[in-house]
Amino acid sequence: MENPTSKQHKDKAPVSVNVAIITLSDSRTLDTDDSGKLLKQLFIEAGHKVMNHAVIPDNVEQLTEAIINSKDSVDIIITDGGTGIAPKDITIQTVKPLITKEIPAFATLFTKLSYDDIGSSALVSRAMAGIIGDTAIFCLPGSPKAVELAANFLILPEVKHIVKHIGE
Repeated sequence: MENPTSKQHKDKAPVSVNVAIITLSDSRTLDTDDSGKLLKQLFIEAGHKVMNHAVIPDNVEQLTEAIINSKDSVDIIITDGGTGIAPKDITIQTVKPLITKEIPAFATLFTKLSYDDIGSSALVSRAMAGIIGDTAIFCLPGSPKAVELAANFLILPEVKHIVKHIGE
């Protein structure tokens, strides 16, 4: 149960945030990006503004460029895809050097929720979150089930609160 002081604190958070969604995939397009479309739908339904939704290949330079081009015009960036342990999964090692502050509890909580949902397969996800300048970033696995889990149980309930703290 949330205490009254915490509720008052969260009530001072912004009503809506601006979001960029970046899907990493060598095989998807905007039309076939089910995870990205689901994220977009969930954030819009929650009253937020999706400013950009892009699908880019699993490429370090293109991901870095997409993040740098987005970070000053949105409050939150969400990547989906590329968080596994396969050689082509480059999201985490690309994003980590850009982060000025990590949000380690996100990975811990997401792993716990994933484990409860899919069992030991949760072990191979390297989902993470942090802050780049004045922008929060969440790096999620590419499956629709994973993005729905992260968005509904972790990101959407706290995103306005996180954005408030970044702006203080």
